[in-house]
Amino acid sequence: MKRRTWILSALGATGALVVGWGVMPARSRLGSPEAMLATQNDVALNGWIKIAQDGTVVLAMPRSEMGQGVHTALSMLVAEELDVPLAQVRLEQAGPDAIYGNVSMLLGSLPFHPLASEGGVKPTPVKVGEWIVGKLGRELGIIATGGSSSVADGWDPLRMAAATARASLVSAAATQWQVPAAEVTVHQGKLQHASGKSGHYGEFAQAAAGVAPANVAPKERKDWKLIGTAAPRTDLVGKTNGTATFGLDVRLPEMLFAAVRLSPMLGGSATALDTQAALALPGVQQVVALDALHGSSAGFAVVAKTTWHARRGAQAVTAQWQQRAQGALDTQQIAAALQTQLDQQSGFTFFDQGDIAAAEKSGAKTIEASYSAPYLAHATMEPMNCTAQVQGGKVEIWAPTQIPSSARAAAAKAAGVGTADVVVHVTLLGGGFGRRLEVDFIAQAVKVAMATGGKPVQLSWSREEDMGHDFYRPMHAARMKASVDAQGQVQSLRIKSAGDAISPRWMERAVPLLAGPVDLPDKTTSEGLFDLPYGFKHQNMAHVATNMGVPVGFWRSVGHSHNAFFSESFIDELAVATQKDPLEFRRSLLQAAPRYLAVLNLAAEKARWGSALPAGRARGIALHESFGSIVAEIAEVSLQDGAVRVHRVVCAIDCGTVVNPGIVAQQMESSVVMGLSAALWGKIDIVAGVVQQNNFTNYPMVQMANAPVVETHIVTSDRKPGGVGEPGLPPLAPAVSNALFTLTGKRLRSLPLSAQA
Repeated sequence: MKRRTWILSALGATGALVVGWGVMPARSRLGSPEAMLATQNDVALNGWIKIAQDGTVVLAMPRSEMGQGVHTALSMLVAEELDVPLAQVRLEQAGPDAIYGNVSMLLGSLPFHPLASEGGVKPTPVKVGEWIVGKLGRELGIIATGGSSSVADGWDPLRMAAATARASLVSAAATQWQVPAAEVTVHQGKLQHASGKSGHYGEFAQAAAGVAPANVAPKERKDWKLIGTAAPRTDLVGKTNGTATFGLDVRLPEMLFAAVRLSPMLGGSATALDTQAALALPGVQQVVALDALHGSSAGFAVVAKTTWHARRGAQAVTAQWQQRAQGALDTQQIAAALQTQLDQQSGFTFFDQGDIAAAEKSGAKTIEASYSAPYLAHATMEPMNCTAQVQGGKVEIWAPTQIPSSARAAAAKAAGVGTADVVVHVTLLGGGFGRRLEVDFIAQAVKVAMATGGKPVQLSWSREEDMGHDFYRPMHAARMKASVDAQGQVQSLRIKSAGDAISPRWMERAVPLLAGPVDLPDKTTSEGLFDLPYGFKHQNMAHVATNMGVPVGFWRSVGHSHNAFFSESFIDELAVATQKDPLEFRRSLLQAAPRYLAVLNLAAEKARWGSALPAGRARGIALHESFGSIVAEIAEVSLQDGAVRVHRVVCAIDCGTVVNPGIVAQQMESSVVMGLSAALWGKIDIVAGVVQQNNFTNYPMVQMANAPVVETHIVTSDRKPGGVGEPGLPPLAPAVSNALFTLTGKRLRSLPLSAQA
């Protein structure tokens, strides 16, 4: 029986074919007070909210803070409903209860659509992937941060939890004061009555714990005081004065330190280790062999009294390495193999509309182009690390992780204990971008800790190991084809892409229920291609899923990160081919998509599209939707001594209701800088199995001196919040590429751009 058939049969038999967890009513996710971690003197009112004796509001926080501002935004939702100052909300890491499961993130990253092209319509939200993920969320309590989903996922349940807590406190005060609840008001965390009676939340928390108010609803938009304001970030002080705790800041009594050294060949292993010289060095205590855990290469870790001693020891080990059994990986060979796959395979059709074959046959002109994008590393500022302690059959880890539920499972498996015997402390993350959805470094730390006699050990990777053993954004290629009629109108658009599917590989590593090969169509391979907003009458979008052997994982904005470059660059090609202005060409195709058109028009207005620029500069435009938000970007570009220089990027975004416009602007700036780094220079080359880029000297980033001015303009909306952390990245590369075409007349169809400009 095929695995997919087995999965669907099993889920059907267990009654799991239901709408996913992330779209269930908010009240069903309030949880019981027992879901909150027990803390002396704090009173839990539901699964999300506790009240401290002094009236402080304690929020269970299931999302990781990696610079995106989610701790601030989610705290704002609670502070708004409870009418307390933002500083009065204290965060407490959420436990493993299923109410904290973030299936919306997984739906954004993992939805498979095997029925996507049936009936010639775009995929509906509830598909096989949602059924699968719904089961995983409820039964396994998967808790993760990613897919730009944290605010969207918390929008309803968090506001409902806080509103319910507020109603319980009001009811408790009314009972004690013997007044109608309608006469009790709340202001800045204090309950008040016209008679002069008042008290803070802590004075009524115990009585409120037994109250279950009915007919509770969050505040109406007109009553908001905090939501929609650029409130200062709650993590600002700690990150400024150095008191914030990242993974590498963890310090415990008697702690040891370990440095990792893995096979330089991806998937490789060691045939022999000579540790004599390393063990003779001062401070070095032992060498621990590491198997290929969770998709990583095999190698070893050196344990010492400091990280410096450990890294010296790791370099002193003489190792004999061998290639993986399947042979050495090589990016040039992989690039050629992708083209062969595009030649030979029809791929999986994610979207089909109209009669594209007839349109192509009758067209007066055909426009074709091929595009490609390379492997990319995450290159987080804080390399992979984890602190672990194993003693008495119990495991405790301190980790900068995006997925504590999987980290817990990986630690349990590595130590041979149950998940109930593992405690996870999530630190701040020095960048994530999807890399910390992996748990290879977690398993390594636990394996090393098991060899230290109960002492805690902090395992860390060097920058070189981090760059050379990533789970990379896949290399992808695409072929674009459009037909134009005799009147110069584009009638059809056909896109076929090829590249590794991320979701099946990630699920094989991270989801125990689906252990073993997973083979399902992966929406992330074709997202940003099959869901274009443009009004072409005839469309067909297909993807050829490959498995080239390079470890691949989720990279910021996932498939959108390269697919937007393919699609928006080709849209510009069509504008040029039909002798239309790129802005006007897009406008003509968006008459049935007013939301997209509004974003495009706002960007054009703020960038003053069509106005004169200084000599030697040109503008490029791109429009793209991802993670529920629409972004248009216009880049002003020049060539200085042959080098691409981006001076200004104007961004317009419709991300639905905005919780904190300051954070939206910060994330757009962050996306532009990261997207520009990738667009200009980002690539991972693999020769004889070895990654050639090993540090920022040959994997450069945008620096302060060459960073553009970024302007962010937000479309006013009363929709529910969309994502913000990722949608600003996809339009950047095509906007810059399109500007370079205007500047030079040369169309760049592969990334990075600086290699060809």
